[in-house]
Amino acid sequence: MTERTSEPLLESAFLRQLDRLALVMRRPMAGDIQGERRSPRRGSSVEFADFRPYARGDDIRQIDWNLYARAERFYLKLFVAEEELNVHLLVDTSASMDWGTPNKLHYARQLAAAYGYIALANLDRVSVTAFGAGPGELQLPGVRGKRGAVPLFAFLQRLQPGKNGDLARACHRYIQSARTTGPLLLCSDLLDPGWKDALSALASRPFEITVMHILAPQELEPDLEGDLKLVDVESGAPVEISANLDLIRRYQAHLAAWRGEIESFCNGRGIVYVPVDTSVPVEEFVLGRMRRRGVLR
Repeated sequence: MTERTSEPLLESAFLRQLDRLALVMRRPMAGDIQGERRSPRRGSSVEFADFRPYARGDDIRQIDWNLYARAERFYLKLFVAEEELNVHLLVDTSASMDWGTPNKLHYARQLAAAYGYIALANLDRVSVTAFGAGPGELQLPGVRGKRGAVPLFAFLQRLQPGKNGDLARACHRYIQSARTTGPLLLCSDLLDPGWKDALSALASRPFEITVMHILAPQELEPDLEGDLKLVDVESGAPVEISANLDLIRRYQAHLAAWRGEIESFCNGRGIVYVPVDTSVPVEEFVLGRMRRRGVLR
């Protein structure tokens, strides 16, 4: 079952590390300068928006010396131009996500929280849509700036698993209703027969898509033995198996082929595919794997 806890999604020490990261843009979008990722900047045509701690390499001319006199720490003034990126977070909350140790849905919440926080720290606008929790989708309208992290984290923390999911239908509805494009992060286990249709729908609009394919260690390395009856958590359909070494090896071969098919499908549509194992601590995954995959810098 989903990990329901009053503990914060992300630790404060981790958030301080995220303050130094930015989303990687692979093509120019509104708000970019000469095809490079837009950075908050100062000038006569921009407005003050927020502060962030100074990091090595930052422009010392943007240090707020009045704040330093009070806090005895260096902070930069952040300014935002009229243009901004709209960052889209899609979180699969279907029943199959509420499984595994560590739990897949909880891990999806954490990944969405980290990605969204980085966008907010860089003054982009972030919206969240959760699908699979009922007949419609749950949505958090766009928030911006570090103050937006409070409603973002609260929304993600409240997400509960639904029943049957329909990934393709949800993605088709999303592209029809989304008024803007921009970076899009999909967090899902893709355990839906319509995953190709879903990804094709998202790719039909000029989003810059990253797919977090979230699986639990029990799915990657199942520890099963003997005669078992397995039940699909969404459809309720049972299947009886005799688990032995040969079956496990065939399962792992099919799993590898399926993940390879998804990666190839994504590569052909300009989608970044990132396989996720929930046994990897989220801090290690974000600061390591997501940076190596070119999702963050």
